[in-house]
Amino acid sequence: MAKTNFSEITPEIRKLSDLCFKNSHVDPSLYEKYDVKRGLRDLQGNGVLTGLTEISEIVSQTRDENGNSIPCRGKLYYRGYDIEEIVKGSIRNGYFCYEEAAYLLLFSELPSMEQLKDFKKLLAHYRTLPTSFVRDIIMKAPSNDMMNTLARSVLTLYSYDENADDISIPNVLRQSLQLIALFPCLSVYGYQAYRHYHDGQSLFIHPPRPELSTAENILHLLRPDSKYTETEARILDIALVLHAEHGGGNNSTFTTHVVSSSGTDTYSSTAASLGSLKGPKHGGANIKVVQMFQDLKKNVSDWTDENQVADYLSDLLDKKAFDRTGLIYGMGHAVYSLSDPRADILKSFLKRLSVEKGRTEEFQLYSLVERLAAGLIAKKRRIYKGVSANVDFYSGLVYHMLGLPMELYTPIFAISRIAGWSAHRMEELINAGKIIRPSYKSVAPHREYAPIDQRKQFQETKS
Repeated sequence: MAKTNFSEITPEIRKLSDLCFKNSHVDPSLYEKYDVKRGLRDLQGNGVLTGLTEISEIVSQTRDENGNSIPCRGKLYYRGYDIEEIVKGSIRNGYFCYEEAAYLLLFSELPSMEQLKDFKKLLAHYRTLPTSFVRDIIMKAPSNDMMNTLARSVLTLYSYDENADDISIPNVLRQSLQLIALFPCLSVYGYQAYRHYHDGQSLFIHPPRPELSTAENILHLLRPDSKYTETEARILDIALVLHAEHGGGNNSTFTTHVVSSSGTDTYSSTAASLGSLKGPKHGGANIKVVQMFQDLKKNVSDWTDENQVADYLSDLLDKKAFDRTGLIYGMGHAVYSLSDPRADILKSFLKRLSVEKGRTEEFQLYSLVERLAAGLIAKKRRIYKGVSANVDFYSGLVYHMLGLPMELYTPIFAISRIAGWSAHRMEELINAGKIIRPSYKSVAPHREYAPIDQRKQFQETKS
């Protein structure tokens, strides 16, 4: 029997694809006719209200005395606490902050020093993979996409859990804490296996160290010598805090709610959210930012020349540069208009990192693009709200300066966001709502059934 090539697109597949494309196209005017909120957003970009949450809040506008919406600088609150104050508090008191943010998201209270210490010990206890899991699961058939590797590992952990299908809150909390603890190991080990088997590089599998924070452990696990500076660990920790949660309406968290509402297990719910986060429109956006800047550097001879940079950005918007999509990646957000607080916080620490790395010119280039892009987009595009840099604009540069491989950019997002997903999963289960089932209207005409010997042969589309 001939060996199957799973990657091959045969003429038969192309022919069937033509049929699929031809018969799946919906007239765009029908969306307006039936008032369909595409993307669950209205014409002004406001999300359709589908649920209530106490976990986090995104603020991008206020109201005047007449009740009219007014754009304001963005704010992000975790359980009612301003994320900027959470970050400042950890810096002021000299401790790493991701574990505190995870505790807050899960339990709705800021921990005392003793509670935080106990929580870190609990995560360290759970940061141990089942015996031979690395050899039997992660090392076999390593994927070139770490998000797929991570999802496969998560689904496999189901087989090691004697109470995998128990969705009682104590059990789901136990599973959630284990996943929060294990995501750094699963992600980095998956990358190390890929790097070894596909790139022929040396294989490093460092065991996690219980006394280290999540951010420190990521750098320890990844680097051959396990060395890192205080500044490196600090800014990675802040990046994890800023990505840990962002309301119930973002694509992957909404996926958590949708899948959890069916009553499925924690591993399946998490794998579904990972599949959502993998998409370039969601968790993969910072990769596009880095790639865009790489292209800019090739095509702009003087990074400090505003006219040269502005010309390149204009070419981006006119679909003449980079991937010709007409987008300046990292600019604009579905909710924020005047500013994304996560981008502002990350930028303030990135300046210090750029000095340590001797890459201040690169930081200044990003700042210049941020300033020029907002005005060019407003000039060339019909927009309903302001445009500012989002967190992806600077997070990619942070990871690049830290020497993190691009393959791990989105898994690091997942390492952070698993805390928010876990909080939302428990919120969905605790409130025991109905299974989430939005409505789709069929616009296909009814047709008479034809016996098989009377049906016309599909004609292949001529190219």
